[in-house]
Amino acid sequence: MPTQLLDNHGRPLDYVRIAVTDRCNLRCTYCMPAEGIQYVPRQQLLTFEEILRLVQILAKMGVKKVRLTGGEPFLRKDFMKLLEALAQMEGIEHIHLTTNGILTTPHIPALKELGISGVNLSLDTLDRERFKTLTRRDELEKVLLCLDELVSSGIPTKLNAVIMAGQNTQDVVPLARLAEEMPIAVRFIEEMPFNGQGFTPEQKPWTHRQIQTALEEAFPGLEQIPAGPNSTSRIFAAPALTGKLGIIPAFSRTFCGSCNRIRITAKGLLKTCLYDDGVLDLRALVRSDASDQDLEAAFLKAFGNRAKDGFEAEKRRNDSQSVSESMSTIGG
Repeated sequence: MPTQLLDNHGRPLDYVRIAVTDRCNLRCTYCMPAEGIQYVPRQQLLTFEEILRLVQILAKMGVKKVRLTGGEPFLRKDFMKLLEALAQMEGIEHIHLTTNGILTTPHIPALKELGISGVNLSLDTLDRERFKTLTRRDELEKVLLCLDELVSSGIPTKLNAVIMAGQNTQDVVPLARLAEEMPIAVRFIEEMPFNGQGFTPEQKPWTHRQIQTALEEAFPGLEQIPAGPNSTSRIFAAPALTGKLGIIPAFSRTFCGSCNRIRITAKGLLKTCLYDDGVLDLRALVRSDASDQDLEAAFLKAFGNRAKDGFEAEKRRNDSQSVSESMSTIGG
């Protein structure tokens, strides 16, 4: 059995998030400009074989949970084959997905058969016109169908909603009410500057405190309940709810002290913090014929120099600019 992998602050590292593509079929305002982003050429994406090799090494080092993201992961050709291979990998106990739901529904029976541990579905509004404005696409019906099918299948489902001042704060309560009848977690996320442009000085994100106030007013008896030891969410229950509500202070970064996550971007950059600009080029290492031992040593060196929190990681960035890359390139 692998020993528990720790960073230089004594935090366990047992969870890797991997972006299999930076391509997306939506153009969400908080993720990328209307014209999209400069996509990574296909030959520069990590191959499935490279992804599986990296996960296998990490599994031997103690990583137990994998989340596959994008962009939109179902845009990657033969994505289900990658899931099938991961499901058979020794040491990997939990496989999760993050998707926008537009292409996901036909695959739900296969996901259930594979034993997928959970799906995070992105949904920022239930209003069709606002959905078109926020995503620049008219696809709400497909996302809602995906939600219904996920719940019917019994796959544990979380809704992720990014809450933006002046754009969809009125959607907090309607989205939360989905948890009245559905056994889902509806999670509200502070807007971050990962939109391909960054924040302007006058922009002030709607904070976790404002989100909580809106929920407290709508749900009498709302109370915070214990979350998992490495949860990024503050979890809430209320008598009227079948499911749960969550708030993720992603901009305020109050959860950094217990973060157990690392990220691998679509082009193979290792990020030990969401706010760093990549601390190790894994693709270059893999394609230079590095041995498994070389890769393990490189991982350990990176984990041994991990920023204490998102603020320190942002200060360490090499690009000398404020955070502005698209979330589609990072993988969430």
